Amino acid sequence: MKNPAKVGKVMKEFKNGTLHAGRNPKGPKKAPIVKSRKQAIAIALSEAGMAKAINKGIKNATDKMKGK
Repeated sequence: MKNPAKVGKVMKEFKNGTLHAGRNPKGPKKAPIVKSRKQAIAIALSEAGMAKAINKGIKNATDKMKGK
């Protein structure tokens, strides 16, 4: 894991209702607040830099199942 503390921070923001889905929550067009737990997990993994590792693992597993 690259940064599990970041995942915890983002999930805490989601629990408090302050996690935004866009890049700049304070900009002129405010980003919408995240309502879905799945979306919050995706944001947390992405910000922690773990999404790429997880996707790579899934791709490797599917390649093995196909016999590549």
